[in-house]
Amino acid sequence: MRNIVLARVDDRLIHGEVVMGWVPAMRITRIIIVDDALAANPFATRALQALIPPDMKCYVYTEQKAVDRLMADGPKGERLLLLVKTPLTLQALVQAGLPLKECNLGCVGIDTGRRPFFKNISLSGEEVQALDALQKQGCTPYYQLVPDQKRYDISAAIGDAMGRMEEQGKSI
Repeated sequence: MRNIVLARVDDRLIHGEVVMGWVPAMRITRIIIVDDALAANPFATRALQALIPPDMKCYVYTEQKAVDRLMADGPKGERLLLLVKTPLTLQALVQAGLPLKECNLGCVGIDTGRRPFFKNISLSGEEVQALDALQKQGCTPYYQLVPDQKRYDISAAIGDAMGRMEEQGKSI
């Protein structure tokens, strides 16, 4: 399996916090973005790839291709940053067999069907359920916007949101 040193949910994907914060702090050598729609759009893919340091490689894969690539052996010394836009994608990867122990929640903004969840994270009911499922599959979600910020355990927030969903008939 490839050496994933950080799996991050951030709907902005490549931006300053990632390139200037996480990449150097985690000594990232390659970035893997998993997003089916983005993988089907060569122009958008090239635009994102242009935002990373010139000495790095960035690949954009569909969920299926990502599982195949990430389960294979990688080059010696490789340190991957796995980026996805939503917890749903991460859950699909873990369900397909990718053994992640933890995942970082960065920014997931307000959008149709999403409500405030924790700090600058807004999630839909389906996304909360994905985080709950990830926890049950042994992948611990946590919140940490940038490397020098405090890391927050969000298991209680997930439990609270799941409880509200049960009370309100599956919507937060």
